[in-house]
Amino acid sequence: MEHKHKLILIIGLGSLAFFTILVFAIICTTRRRRRKKRKEISGTRDIEAAFDCKEVDGVANTEDLIKFQGGKDLIVQEILDAPGEVIGKSSYGTLYRASLVNSNTPTLLLRFLRPTCTLRMKDVVPIVEFLGSVRHPNLVPLNAFYAGSRGEKLMVHPFYGSGNLAQFIRDSNGEAHKWPIISKIAIGIARGIHHLHTSSEKAIIHGNLKSKNILLDSHYRPYISDFGLYNLLNPTAARQMLEASAFQGYKAPELIKMKDVCQESDVYSFGVILLELLTGKEPVDDNPNPDQDFYLPSAMRNAILDDRIMELYHPDFLLGLSNDQRVVVEHCILGFFQLAMACCSPSRLLRPDIKEVLNKLEEISQ
Repeated sequence: MEHKHKLILIIGLGSLAFFTILVFAIICTTRRRRRKKRKEISGTRDIEAAFDCKEVDGVANTEDLIKFQGGKDLIVQEILDAPGEVIGKSSYGTLYRASLVNSNTPTLLLRFLRPTCTLRMKDVVPIVEFLGSVRHPNLVPLNAFYAGSRGEKLMVHPFYGSGNLAQFIRDSNGEAHKWPIISKIAIGIARGIHHLHTSSEKAIIHGNLKSKNILLDSHYRPYISDFGLYNLLNPTAARQMLEASAFQGYKAPELIKMKDVCQESDVYSFGVILLELLTGKEPVDDNPNPDQDFYLPSAMRNAILDDRIMELYHPDFLLGLSNDQRVVVEHCILGFFQLAMACCSPSRLLRPDIKEVLNKLEEISQ
């Protein structure tokens, strides 16, 4: 009789264990299906998936956010649970537009940095804390920073709904060919760079300045993103960043390694952006021979060498203007071209500093 009771008890316990495992499996499967369904419906993915967070008693095992101005109300789990639309990729990370459900800032720009591309946390934290303190009306602020248990890193920024400057130049409905808007964007970028170079004891070098890293709001105010980002990367990833910049036409000719970037190399990249704004053309470096006088696309280079600068600007700049207005705008355009070429001087020592560039832009635009 005693053996019979024991057998019944064993069978009962076994059935209970099996039932528990079955219920747990069903819950896990349902969760996965829900996430998959949400992804299929919205075309997004959970940010949490990129961090491979483990759950303990139903709560994700995460560290706290390092919060800065503008990020005090952010919560780690809300960010990681948010559906994120991929809006950009690079060799060192991925950009997401994340939609938060319960937040005063419903949309964020999240930059996920791959663990294999970044420095160790003890080296990253002081850099992040410094970058988080930088504030200017023409810079994209760092609102928060998060690191996962496996070295994953996430930078949290505000989202600007009008895309980047490269998209604006190429895909605009005509606003990109209005001189007041072009002038406003150029001056805003210069003010942001000036703040980076002069506001702290040691200049903050951008290192990867290009039109894709200039974000715009609905009023065409420019915001410089990615400044100082290369400081968080290991040497291999930083070199890849520089190579990508070179391929796209923004790299100053004297640069060999990312650690060599300086204020003058930022000025060179800004000069290329000015030319991009004026011509509407991509600054792809199609010059395989670095013995040329200018490291610029052939069409620009040849026109400049032949003193045909005014043939380069987009003709829509002058649409609908009176003769007097045309004269004024053409004078401004010529001034911008000349300044852009000074910024793009092959000699680092001949380039103006950003304060001189900003003063000249403001003078021309008056």
